[in-house]
Amino acid sequence: MDWPTRQNICLEVANGLQYLHEGVQPLIIHRDIKTSNILLDKDLHAKIADFGIATIFNEDEPKTTTFAGTV
Repeated sequence: MDWPTRQNICLEVANGLQYLHEGVQPLIIHRDIKTSNILLDKDLHAKIADFGIATIFNEDEPKTTTFAGTV
């Protein structure tokens, strides 16, 4: 895999996380981002997967959470 493709995958993951944290209501915190939770489609576009321990925050809730996920 060439470096521009790798960079594009990293940017797509970062954009996906930013959308979950800031662009959607209620806010979603994934809490288990790791390489096995990033899927690539046939065109090598990154998709965030495995929301099993994700946390959803409403606007009126404090934005604190405990540690979770893979160490």
